[in-house]
Parts: sequence; C-alpha cells; structure tokens
Amino acid sequence: MSVQVRLRAGRGRARRLVAIVLLPLALAAVSSCSEAVDFKQTLEVTDVSGGWFDAGIVDGKNKLVPSVSFRIRKPANVRLRSLSLNIHFKKIVDPSKPGLDGEEEADEVFLQTVEFTEGHQTAILPVRSPTGVTGDPPQTRAEMLQNSHFRDMRARVFAKESSTKWVELLAFDIPRVVLTK
Repeated sequence: MSVQVRLRAGRGRARRLVAIVLLPLALAAVSSCSEAVDFKQTLEVTDVSGGWFDAGIVDGKNKLVPSVSFRIRKPANVRLRSLSLNIHFKKIVDPSKPGLDGEEEADEVFLQTVEFTEGHQTAILPVRSPTGVTGDPPQTRAEMLQNSHFRDMRARVFAKESSTKWVELLAFDIPRVVLTK
C-alpha cells in the first residue's frame, strides 16, 4: 500500500508541475493569437485644430507655444481600451524639402495612457509643447507670428499599444493663429 500512496503522491506532483509549466504557455499562446491592430488602417484622427497658445509673460517676454487638439476614433469591433501617444513638434526649417528632411526636432510630449472613454473615441486631446517662442514687448503676439525669424511648426502624432511599434497617425501644420484657450 505504501507503494501506491507514493505513486499517487508522485502523480499529483507531476500534474502540478505540468500545470505550472503548461498554464503560462497556454496563456501566452492565446494572447499571441489575438489580432494585432493596424493603427494606420483602423484608427481615425478627427476634430483636428491647432495654433499658437498664448502662454502669458515669461521672464518679461510674451510667450507662444505650439498647440494641437484632436480626438481618435476606432471602429466598434476593434478591441482596444487604451493606447500611448507621442506628439513631436517639429520646426519646418526648409519648406522646399518634403517630410522629415525639411524638419528639425523642437519638442515632444508623451501621453502614456489615452483611453477610449466616449464610446469608441477619446475625449478631445489638447496637446501643447512646453517650448515655444518669445517676443519682447511692445511686440504683440500677432506680430510675433509675422516676424521674419518666426519658424512654422508641424505636429506629428504617433501611437502604439503595449509593446507594438510606433505608428504615425497624423502630420499637422500648426496654423499661425493665436489661441487663448
């Protein structure tokens, strides 16, 4: 009888060992089988607007910072609760060169978790660069935008979920308008 008890105890340990080893493998297989979301094809950036936000007076100078606002929509059948966004603000240094060749990095803003809280879309996301341009009074903010040394900016919005790669969703040229809200 003691031999049978030992065999049963051995089987119980073996079953537990198999469960401990196989359960994580099964969970990994199930999670890896879920469909990857093609952000470029699936997500839609809507309600896009922007301009130069009046950041007030800093160190005795008028300050304007680039600002972009938008929301992201997803189809109802896409299983995606949240994503991360990285918004790059780029100076347009050579308008004659297309895309990234004519741009220079100015600043970036990282939003770690953006949730789809309004059904299948995010709330409006206002994003402002902390870095901007300054002008000495009595120059008005509108005059700052017309200054010959002023450089236009472009906002590039990238998204990703978890460990996926960053995907560009939007390139938006910041218009030369002063925003107060």
